[in-house]
Amino acid sequence: MLHFIFGIIIFILTLGAIMLRPYRISEALASTVGAALMLIGGFLMPGEAIQLLKGEWNIYGFFLGLMTISTIAEQAGIFEVLANQTGRLANGSARRLFLGVFLVGALLTAFLSNDATALILTPVVYALVTRLRLPVLPYMFACTFIADTASFLLPVSNPINILILDSFGGGLGVFLRYLFLPAIFCIALNIVFFLFLFRTDLRRKYKMSDLPATQPPNRSFFRFTLASLSVIAVAFVLASSFQVPLSLAALGGAAVLLFGSWRFGHLEWGRLRHEISWSLFVFISGMFLVIRGVENLGLTSRFGAGLIQFAGSSPLRASLFTAVGSALGANLINNVPMALVMISALRTMGTTGSAHLSLVYAAILGCDLGPNLTTVGSLATMLWLLILRRKGLDVSSVEYFKLGILVVPVMVAVGAVLIWLNW
Repeated sequence: MLHFIFGIIIFILTLGAIMLRPYRISEALASTVGAALMLIGGFLMPGEAIQLLKGEWNIYGFFLGLMTISTIAEQAGIFEVLANQTGRLANGSARRLFLGVFLVGALLTAFLSNDATALILTPVVYALVTRLRLPVLPYMFACTFIADTASFLLPVSNPINILILDSFGGGLGVFLRYLFLPAIFCIALNIVFFLFLFRTDLRRKYKMSDLPATQPPNRSFFRFTLASLSVIAVAFVLASSFQVPLSLAALGGAAVLLFGSWRFGHLEWGRLRHEISWSLFVFISGMFLVIRGVENLGLTSRFGAGLIQFAGSSPLRASLFTAVGSALGANLINNVPMALVMISALRTMGTTGSAHLSLVYAAILGCDLGPNLTTVGSLATMLWLLILRRKGLDVSSVEYFKLGILVVPVMVAVGAVLIWLNW
């Protein structure tokens, strides 16, 4: 019994340190200490830990490739040109620029994943709005929220989608049938909520003359990078369709861009090493080990099974509780391990057909959308936080939660009801 209680204490303290960051310790350090305590306490064995981390090569490769792609694309001026064009189309209106950020974010998320949006859009929009002397936070929140809100537009939009679909099947047509309409509604709701919440800041105007020049540093390199990004986006969609590991598409795309960057004389190894968030890999590894320790205690499987059982035989209640429970769990243990918990729970049901599919897609909705509630729910939000801290802007977990609690419950509920209507 004491062993069980000690494991729970380690888990709670680790989450608390990640969310509250006492003495400004990093999330990577908090997760590493938590993982070390799980090993010392015997909640998982060293051999098990090594095998677990080796088995997550796809996630490590995906993020390494994605961060390399975003860094080189930024060097080529792709996203700066895109942001500046959005600023020109907004024609001096802070509100129209805000809408433009949401739409560009939805497009990037749909084809390059929510993590790519956090990596790519955040620094570019930050540079643009500071130059235009506009309030920074509304636009930064737009970048991170749209990354998760639009992350169930397509299977490739979030690695979670691939993780769950690999277990239960379902092609692009079935995915769109259950989640395309909820995604559109949730994006629209998110925009409407934010337009109201930030209405005072968005009444401002900016001078068109403050917009930077949109000429890329090297036109040939710009065109090469733009064409490569188009191919990479198609590769992501094809990889998800044929269940090929996304890391292969990400690392392959990174290799092509690295070659092009070298060929056009723009390869900067020092900048590349600096832009890659190495601490993210430490954080991910630590969290995988902490969660495995909790799984070995039997907590995660009990949570998932209890959630499904509590939903009962009511289709609407089952859809709502699966989505809401997945969303809450994603904020407690991160959406990647929560997806694994829901996969295990749904497998134990022994049901098939449209009823089972509805629960599968309700779980995807909760794991994708729920992380907008806190700063530790998804890796995309963690990336967003790391980028902002490099810019000298520190958004607290409490500040993020105050915004998330106003919009996320409504979006999850509406999305679950729309999935139930398919049932």
